[in-house]
Amino acid sequence: MRKLKIIFHPIFVLVLAQIAWLSLLGLWIYWFISNNIVFEMLENRLPIKIFSQSANIITFVVGLVLLVAILFGIYFIFINHNKQKNLNKLYDNFISNVTHELKSPLAAIQLYLETMKKRDVPRDKQIEFLDLMMRDASRLKGLINSILDISRLEQKKIAYDFRVYSIQPVIESYIEDAFDQFKIPGNSIILNGDVNRQCVLDRDALRIVFNNLIDNAIKYSTDQVQINIRMYSSPKKVYIEFCDTGIGMSKKAQKKVFRKFQRIYHKEIPNVKGTGLGLYWVKEIVRYHGGKVSVSSDGLNKGSKFKIELPIYRTSKKRYINHLLKIATKREKEDV
Repeated sequence: MRKLKIIFHPIFVLVLAQIAWLSLLGLWIYWFISNNIVFEMLENRLPIKIFSQSANIITFVVGLVLLVAILFGIYFIFINHNKQKNLNKLYDNFISNVTHELKSPLAAIQLYLETMKKRDVPRDKQIEFLDLMMRDASRLKGLINSILDISRLEQKKIAYDFRVYSIQPVIESYIEDAFDQFKIPGNSIILNGDVNRQCVLDRDALRIVFNNLIDNAIKYSTDQVQINIRMYSSPKKVYIEFCDTGIGMSKKAQKKVFRKFQRIYHKEIPNVKGTGLGLYWVKEIVRYHGGKVSVSSDGLNKGSKFKIELPIYRTSKKRYINHLLKIATKREKEDV
């Protein structure tokens, strides 16, 4: 049974198909050359030229082109099949993770409700239970909204509200809010750099980018999270670097980390919660702002660095930035 699986594996079949085509090509070339020699010998003996050399060459070249096209088609189909297979696997993992993420807070809410129904719970304990249920309900709402927002993001149905902002105070406000949201110490995030530049931003969308990067650093840190944010600029761009002290990632993982449903698994943190959509969301939001995001790491257990590039207002990508502002102005008029 195992031998049959190996024989009918797509890679094995593809290799056999390539060998078969190449063998056919070799026989074809051998036949062409052999017959061409025979034809030349006959032409030398006959008084009339009955064979067209150019026709033979054209037929041979066309045949080779068609054969190469077939080989390329087989290779293209195989590559796309593998991509779809990997995407289906990631999607299955996503469904499994989302199901677990949904069940956990629901189970906790159900437990609190059953406890309050069956027992005489003191008033102070009831308030504590209600607070915990509210927290779990907010977690459920956030998870569902994130999935819906990804769908709207891909269909370009998210209503962005772009404005011109000075980038420094915006970033500082995100960091200040993060301490309360993620319940981390005040020295966990350090901001370096002072950039007096203006950018066209959707503050709420860019906040999602920051929150996802901070949340990602917290999830993949084995010790107390430490994030160093560095800001600097060039004549046309603002650069924001997030450097954490987490588990880092391999070169292979760096190429895949922004893909949909992609997650990094590490033996020291086997049960990281999430859907695998956070960094994909980061990439899409930054891209819609006319910017880029990249990641680098020196390897496992050596931390990661995410670098965001945003165009500066009136100096970079003028046509695209003006287009974003026109969309925002048009939406304002429609709302009025």
